[in-house]
This record gives sequence, structure tokens and C-alpha cells, in this order.
Amino acid sequence: MLSIGVVGLGVMGQRMLARLAGHARLRVTRVWDENPEVLRQVLAHYPLLRAATSAEALIREPGLHGLYIATPPGPHIALSQQALDAGLAVLCEKPLTTDFDAARECIARIERERQRAAVNYSLASSTGLAQLQLAFGAASRRPLGALASVGIELRFAAWPRPWQAGAGPWLSQRAEGGFSREVLSHFIFVLQRVLGPARVTRSEVVYPDDGVGSETSLEAELVASGVPVTISAGIGGERADDNRMIWRASEGEIELRDWFGVTQQRQGERVQSLGDAETLRMNGMTDQLAHWAAMLEGRSHSLPGFAEALAVQATIESLLKYTPAP
Repeated sequence: MLSIGVVGLGVMGQRMLARLAGHARLRVTRVWDENPEVLRQVLAHYPLLRAATSAEALIREPGLHGLYIATPPGPHIALSQQALDAGLAVLCEKPLTTDFDAARECIARIERERQRAAVNYSLASSTGLAQLQLAFGAASRRPLGALASVGIELRFAAWPRPWQAGAGPWLSQRAEGGFSREVLSHFIFVLQRVLGPARVTRSEVVYPDDGVGSETSLEAELVASGVPVTISAGIGGERADDNRMIWRASEGEIELRDWFGVTQQRQGERVQSLGDAETLRMNGMTDQLAHWAAMLEGRSHSLPGFAEALAVQATIESLLKYTPAP
């Protein structure tokens, strides 16, 4: 068994608890949240868990192998550094940081000391990403021909989405939250893992007039490995979460839909589904936990490291703060 401590018991923290319940290798043993009522409710639902008196006390608990950080972004790097001090492997939620300098210092330490740390981009273990790497990655033989364009489309009936209502006000505020950091970042991660760094060439962002709320729409253009990329995202759809990423090549295309759904089509042929979205989601989640266990044991894994996650966030922040060259 590999013992996990969880700091932050909001939506993502509780989802992870549910995913790990009964897992053959990974077991949550210690938890903490700054909200005593949330902590009480979690302990009532999972009576075998033990609560720490603080995040710092949890990290110092003997017998832990890893820490899962599911707090808002502000304390991510400080908690990660404390966990590394204690010899723990870290899996952190995104966005990684609100302080790029502190994040770079942490990344330098991770690389220098060969520490174990990753960020929770769930598509890292997905069938869709695997297919895109086979079709368009650096080692690909280009079975669908040369990649011509990539398009990302996101729509939300409201932000935050209904199931995120308990996450706290930060998620709807422009300082740390917004759908670009929370959702678009997953697809920018896929883009950059397959093609490498993306450069923003145009970005138009609409914010509410209150000076606090996060973006309500984003229309942008980027270039990655010479391939044009377009983004159209905003609030106003009919579904709580509607996402689509389509990769068009000279001899066919691959589309990601509803997070884990994947279809592929060669020119002149029928669309081929690689499995329904829910089945592929379950497979991806199972594979992610296997890669998490591998990281905890110091073995090879596909989870994105802090440096890769910071590169994704740098692209997101460029989209949100883009100003055209004079």
C-alpha cells in the first residue's frame, strides 16, 4: 500500500477520495481542510480517515508516501516545497501557481534533487492524447498526413459549472480562476505535449465590468510547430460543459469531444469512434492512478511534471493578458 495525504477537501479533493476508495495500491490515510465543517462531513463519510490538525502537521505525519494538493492555487508551491522537504511525492491540482518565480525555484529544486512531483492534467492518460501522439507527435509516421490546423471550442451554460458551486469564490474571480485556467488549460496541455510550445498571435478576452469576475469569452489564435491553432470559448452554451478539439490533417482528422471521447476519420471514409466517452474516461482515470503509483515508487510515468504544467500556464496567462506588438 502507498499512503496518501490529501490537503484540500473541496470538489476536487472529494472527487479524488471517491476515486481512491478501495484502490488496490493507493490509500488515503490523512486529510485536512481549512473549513472545519467540510472536514467533519468528509470524516463522517469516510470513518477510517484521520484528520490532521493543519496542512503542515499532515505533511509531517510519519508513514506517508505522497501528498495530493487540492487547495486553491495560492498555497500550491509552498505546500509542495514542504512536502518535498518531508520526502513525499507530490500530485498537485492546476493551475500550478500564482507566483511564477516561486514555481521556477521549485522546479529547479525538483530537477536538481530528482524529486517526484506532477500536476493533475487528466488527459495525460487518455486514449485521445495517445492517438494524437501517434498521428502528429515527433515520432509519428504521419498516418493522416501533414497537420493543417487545430481548433478548440469550449462552451459553458454558466461559470462556475453547477457541480463546482462548493469550490469557493476564487473559481469565478479573475485573479486565480476562470474557465481558461480550469478547462482550456487541459487542451493547451494536450496541444503542447504533442506539438511543443505554442505562441499567442491574437487574443480577445471579455471580462465583466465589476473588475473582479473571470472572463466570459475568449477568442484567440496561436501557432505551435508552425501549425495554426484557433480557440473559441465562452459562457452561453446550452450544456454545463461542452468541449471539442479537432485536429485536421491533409488526409483525415481526429476529434476529441466531451473530454475523453475520440473519433478519427480518413478522407473518404466513415467516422470511426475509438470508444464512448464514459468508457474511455474510466480507462483514463484507471491509467492515471497506475501512473501515480509509478511516480510514488520512482518509476517511469506519463504524468506532467511541474515544468510542463508551468509552460501550459504560461500560455494561458499569455492568452488572458495578450497585447499585440506595436
